Amino acid sequence: MHPLLILRIIGYFSIGFAVILFAPIIVALIYSENEIIAFFKVQGIAFIVGFIFIFFGYKGKGEIGNRDGFIIVAVFWFGISLLASLPFMLCVHLNVVDALFEAVSGFTTTGSTVISGLDDLPKSFLFYRQLLQWLGGMGLIVLALAILPMLGIGGLQLYKAEVPGPFKEDKITPRLTHTARYLWVFYFAMTIICAFAYYIAGMSLFDAICHSLTTISTGGLSTHDESIGFFHSEAIEIIAIIFMVMGGINFSVHFLVWHKRDLRHYFYNTEVRFFIYIIVISILIISLFLTLDKEYDSFIESLRNATFEVVSVMTSTGFGTVDFSVWSGFVPVLLIFISFIGGCGGSTAGGMKVMRIILLAKQGLKEVKQLIYPNAKIPIWVGKNAISIETMHAVWGFLSVYVLFFVVLMLLMMNSGLDQVSAFGAIATSMNNLGPGLGEVATSFATVSDSGKLIAAFAMLLGRLEIFTILVLLTPEFWRK
Repeated sequence: MHPLLILRIIGYFSIGFAVILFAPIIVALIYSENEIIAFFKVQGIAFIVGFIFIFFGYKGKGEIGNRDGFIIVAVFWFGISLLASLPFMLCVHLNVVDALFEAVSGFTTTGSTVISGLDDLPKSFLFYRQLLQWLGGMGLIVLALAILPMLGIGGLQLYKAEVPGPFKEDKITPRLTHTARYLWVFYFAMTIICAFAYYIAGMSLFDAICHSLTTISTGGLSTHDESIGFFHSEAIEIIAIIFMVMGGINFSVHFLVWHKRDLRHYFYNTEVRFFIYIIVISILIISLFLTLDKEYDSFIESLRNATFEVVSVMTSTGFGTVDFSVWSGFVPVLLIFISFIGGCGGSTAGGMKVMRIILLAKQGLKEVKQLIYPNAKIPIWVGKNAISIETMHAVWGFLSVYVLFFVVLMLLMMNSGLDQVSAFGAIATSMNNLGPGLGEVATSFATVSDSGKLIAAFAMLLGRLEIFTILVLLTPEFWRK
């Protein structure tokens, strides 16, 4: 372990966050808002913290190891969340717990909130909320990987600890630095295109930029209390659906499509196909039920609302045109269950990831076949690739730990004062980085106790870092030499 190197890297991250705060400061200048003072204060604190860490860790040398990577990522997410909570206290005067909840919700792209009256809040603050989700979507760690080599610091272990999905070692280019840069180039380009599309469809320039930040990041925060429903525009909803799906697809597949100039690679990829199949089947089921239940006047209206909500939930974005929690029957629970699947590995979406669900399903079919042919050696294939036993063990291990943490956190949430349905919805939406839940937390966590909000914030971090990054720090073996 290299403690001085860890301090130095955390210092660089803090200074990086301070530099990023120039963006909301510029917005405050454009709209002549007093919040510029609050952002300058936070920026000053971030600079000071960064320089202190760099000063004490300037002698840190060596390569980042596995343990260093896990510590840096965990400290980064907790530490930056603390810094990011300060504008929430200074701009809208939230208490410490509410501010920390909002910051964690933003960075983890969960999108849950305790704030109401968004339409009347300062634009610089609204932009700041959106920016947090955009940064958290691709991950500031991945951004830093494009810079760390210039400072003489390797980054593979950070990448493995940060990037979501079952195949963390996969890189779209041979050099990790190039991988990080390509990821951010695509991410930035898609954000620009999305903003332009929103603007053409009728959003103001400010709304178009803000909503593009949280669409590509599949974060779901909005500048309006009514979310996307505020605009009452089919064109805007279609654009949101397209870019939410894009955000939910593995970015390495986007790279392959661009590199080969061939859209068919989307359909060649097993995970992407399965992802689309689930979306289409869910839309048909829910549209049919809403029509038969006479929730809306026509099948077209049912299809429109079902399509938007299914895509929003499946990609863990959390945008809304309607409140799906008030739909009758099994539909609200079905949507929450869909959020457990989430998007593809290597995407900005949350959930357990489509590839893990594919592998679990194939493992189940294998066990059935094994009963029929007990002596046969039956491999598990995904496309043309045979999946190793180690990968299957990792998937089953993740599922086991996920279920264990879900149950424990749900019980703790119930102990904090929520009923069973609300507690289930709160932990599901937090661990899956979704946003809207069920019951009391269908649209807001404002009425949840402080202990419940802290539990939810911890669940968000668990979901964003896929549990093991935090869990490994709690094992005695990790700290032994």
